[in-house]
Parts: sequence; C-alpha cells; structure tokens
Amino acid sequence: MADNRKYYYLKLKDNFFDGDSIVLLESMQDGILYSNILLKLYLKSLKNGGRLQLDEHIPYTAQMIATLTRHQIGTVERALNIFRQLGLVEELDGGLLYMTDIELMIGQSSTEAERKRAARLENKALWPTRTNGGHLSDICPPEIEIKKEIDIESEKEREKDTGQAAPTVYGRYKNIYLTDTELSELQEELPNTWDFYINRLSEYMASKGKTYDNHAATIRRWAASDITKTTAVQGVATLTCKEGTSL
Repeated sequence: MADNRKYYYLKLKDNFFDGDSIVLLESMQDGILYSNILLKLYLKSLKNGGRLQLDEHIPYTAQMIATLTRHQIGTVERALNIFRQLGLVEELDGGLLYMTDIELMIGQSSTEAERKRAARLENKALWPTRTNGGHLSDICPPEIEIKKEIDIESEKEREKDTGQAAPTVYGRYKNIYLTDTELSELQEELPNTWDFYINRLSEYMASKGKTYDNHAATIRRWAASDITKTTAVQGVATLTCKEGTSL
C-alpha cells in the first residue's frame, strides 16, 4: 500500500551561507549557535508555512524554542532579537513569529513521490532519444518546471490573443512581469527608483506569497504612497520650523 503522507524538507541554495545576513550572523560572538538555531527554526516552521507555532492556537515562546532546539534560553532570546534586526524573523499579531524567507525554501514530497524520483534517476540513463511516439507516463518533470511551462504557455497565449509581445520577467526572484512599454514608462516616471521598486515588489511577493494582476500598476501605487508619506513628513517639519522661528 502506497504511503501518501506529506513530508516537508528545507531547500537551501548552495550560497546560503554566503548571504550577507548569515555572514554577519556567524561573525558575532556565539554566531555559530545562532546559525544553528536559525536552521532549526526554519525546519520547525516548514509545515506551518513559516509560522512558529505548536498548533493553530499556540505560538512558540522563547522558552519553548530553547527546549526544542536544545539551547540555553538566554542564547535563544539573543538570537531572536538579532534575527528580527536582520529581517530573518518577523513578529506578527499575538507574538507569533514568522520566518520571512521560508516560502523560498519549502519543499514537499511523499514516499510515493520519492519512489517516482528514484525511478526517474534510475531510468535516466536508459531514456531513448525522444520522438513523437510517446513518453514514460510515470516520469514527471519537477513541479517547478511544470509551473514554468504553464507560465510560458500562458504568456504565449496572451501574445497570440492581444497581438502584444509577452512580458519579460524582472526582479530579484524573477517574478515581476513587465512589457517593454511598461518598463519604459516606469523608467520615465521613476528615473532614479524604478529598479528599487521592482526588486522591492519581487522580494515582498516571494516572502509573503502575494500575487498581483498588474505589476506595473502596483509599483506606481507603492511609489505614489511613498511620495505622499514623504511630503507629509516634510510638511510637518516645515510647520515645526516656522513655529520655532516665531517664538
């Protein structure tokens, strides 16, 4: 009988330990301990989508984390403070901790999936030259490759239906879709910050799992919001200065 239970695993890029946050973390006193705690927290949060919780009602406390990671409570508390400062952990409502980059690291499989993967590796050397005559029904491409193929086909259909060129992907995580016209307009409207907002939206979508129908419009909305906030702050500063001068 096939075992179809779900198993979660951590996917790390080969340059994970070369990232700025990890290098800074491990350069600190007790940094290797902090790094070990971080990896254990990533693993503990996998099945909950990055949330550190015992169940849906009970978030992990520092004491619980110390027990589960087998580290001293003081070491855990210092580590959590540093994780917050480095943006590795975010505190949500009710004190719930969220591992900010976890969406990029979650893998999921089952024993049946592992069996298929092993079969694919075993048969790889035996694959005949591909023809139009058929394929091996039990051997499927990885999920991410399927998604890429779907994305490509969707963009091809859009190009066919609208007569417009398919958009190009941008951003740190290659998840921002912009046509040449949209990119040119953003570069003209935001000459010094267009690339900043593209990467900012890319990182936000990757870490939060968010999606938007129109990436160019979202970037314009974020930029307009930032300009409004800056103008308001400058107005308060000017008013304060005038009041101080009159005294």
